Amino acid sequence: MLNTYSPSGFLLIDKPEGPTSHDCIDALRRITGIKKIGHAGTLDPFATGLLIIGVGASTKLLGRLIGLDKRYDATVRLGAASTTDDRTGSVRRIADGKSSPQSGIPTEASGQIAR
Repeated sequence: MLNTYSPSGFLLIDKPEGPTSHDCIDALRRITGIKKIGHAGTLDPFATGLLIIGVGASTKLLGRLIGLDKRYDATVRLGAASTTDDRTGSVRRIADGKSSPQSGIPTEASGQIAR
């Protein structure tokens, strides 16, 4: 009887800014030669942080992780509009003043968003 080893488990990757989640998967497939690799949710190329990777039979469990609570740290400029709605675009318009006249809410904010 022929025994074959099928790697299975999870990898926790600290994804840097730049590569997409799929870029990370492609790199792991090239390095390991394993085709059955997936992730528990896409991180934007601008995002850094935990990318949960499933390998082999563990990919079937990734669906259970997708709905778990997450925390995002973000800085936004309220009242600013850019050509791409992200930091790569050119700013087209910026609201005047330090706060929204109707609400008194500051136009810049930094903090955490939980889901």
